[in-house]
Amino acid sequence: MAVSSCPCPKSFAAALSHSFECRSDPSGTGHPSHGRFSRRVNSVRHGTASFFGGGMSSLILKFPPNFVRQLSTKGRRNCSNIGVAQVVAASWSNNSSAGIPSAAANAAAAAIPAAEPVELITGDEVAVVDGLKENEHVQLDDLTNDLKYSSFLSSDGSLAIHAGERLGRGIVTDAITTPVVNTSAYFFKKTAELIDFKEKRRASFEYGRYGNPTTVVAEEKISALEGAESTLIMASGMCASTVMLMALVPAGGHLVTTTDCYRKTRIFIETILPKMGITATVIDPADVEALESALEKNNVSLFFTESPTNPLFRCVDIELVSELCHRKGALVCIDGTFATPLNQKALALGADLILHSATKFIGGHNDVLAGCISGSTKLVSEVRNLHHIFGGTLNPNAAYLIIRGMKTLHLRVQQQNLTALRMAKVLEAHPKVKCVYYLGLPSHPEHHIAKRQMTGFGGVVSFEIDGDLMTTIKFVDALKIPYIAPSFGGCESIVDQPAIMSYWDLTQSEREKYGIKDNLVRFSFGVEDFDDLKADILQALEKI
Repeated sequence: MAVSSCPCPKSFAAALSHSFECRSDPSGTGHPSHGRFSRRVNSVRHGTASFFGGGMSSLILKFPPNFVRQLSTKGRRNCSNIGVAQVVAASWSNNSSAGIPSAAANAAAAAIPAAEPVELITGDEVAVVDGLKENEHVQLDDLTNDLKYSSFLSSDGSLAIHAGERLGRGIVTDAITTPVVNTSAYFFKKTAELIDFKEKRRASFEYGRYGNPTTVVAEEKISALEGAESTLIMASGMCASTVMLMALVPAGGHLVTTTDCYRKTRIFIETILPKMGITATVIDPADVEALESALEKNNVSLFFTESPTNPLFRCVDIELVSELCHRKGALVCIDGTFATPLNQKALALGADLILHSATKFIGGHNDVLAGCISGSTKLVSEVRNLHHIFGGTLNPNAAYLIIRGMKTLHLRVQQQNLTALRMAKVLEAHPKVKCVYYLGLPSHPEHHIAKRQMTGFGGVVSFEIDGDLMTTIKFVDALKIPYIAPSFGGCESIVDQPAIMSYWDLTQSEREKYGIKDNLVRFSFGVEDFDDLKADILQALEKI
């Protein structure tokens, strides 16, 4: 952030040779916003200059992470949230000769009218915002997105590594990696600080359930990749799904979802939501007419689907369904876990929200549980408010693992995309494989949609063995590289038989109603060498 026309004393000006990043709470909850694109700049007034005296009328002030070395301890503790007047007041608060408390300084700053435009410096660019009126804020959503990172980061790979960190973060450190902040609460030095927080002149996480500086970095990375204003990260993908549904579908409301989806999501929609009077229409992912009919017959609040779906990899035309839903005032949320933010940009295609089980490709190492939801500040804040009540908070140590995992996301996904596509072609041509489900194959019924809206087709392939349940078990057990486990997206390859792993409590006929056949195999390709994986699969096929 930068401010023009703000004269200040030499000692303070020297301290401003570094930069400093500011966030505040756009939702009005008193808690800091957690999305990279949700930051605001507190109102900066021309009159603020009167605190410092004259002299340096054209100075542009920058506040980087290293500013800690010159800033007061109070300023450091509030570095993620305070405006210029508050920074100054905080710096004085540790100076006994100044005698000006934080609340008083803020009140004095608020009494001075706006006059001059404010210059906001992001990256190499400068944006000018006309005169700010009292208590107004500058929304930096688009400025941050367009200027802060695109000025020098041109690819998703670079964003995955540097977003949320390279240009400063709420945690003050000169370490390359983001520290883990293990705390359950955040304290106030004086009651005046607490009152400032309660009256929204000062921001704080206040309590661990409401936010954490380490978690914010993970959220900002995901926002950068999705092109989202805000991201909320939670304890698991199912936590993100259930909280989102309860936050955005009112009691007695109606939603539309698709037949092929994660079973636990279906269970929640079919058994838990009806207790709140919420009903659902379930349609085939490609049945646009069924969607139009549901929108006509019901007051639909939300269309929620995976794309690609699990485990048969159906594909929804996100642009089309978003247009249809928005005409009727319905929101669209896409679970893009199988696609990843690299292969598909659901928000750019028209969806209102994008959800991920970050446990999978985003974390990428089979060692952490997390879920996230990204979109506009308004919608994510609605979900966040309910999340603060339910409390499915991500541990900061887990957030660190997500951050660590994302730094290799582009490398892993590129490898997994390529391996999966090559193996899908091998499997499709094999006489012991009856059918292959992979969007990258021209034989897939939604290949034309996937080709239009995806840049890669993912690292998971489902296929049917030419045989029965026991034949398929024999194939799975003959594999040497993949683990038999109920997940996907990690560095290690994983294989499972959905009929057993996810649907074993149902009869065969009940399973087949959901498209789950006894001979169905889901194979998540890791980052092992393609030739090793190919040889392993072929030798296992030879055993049946």
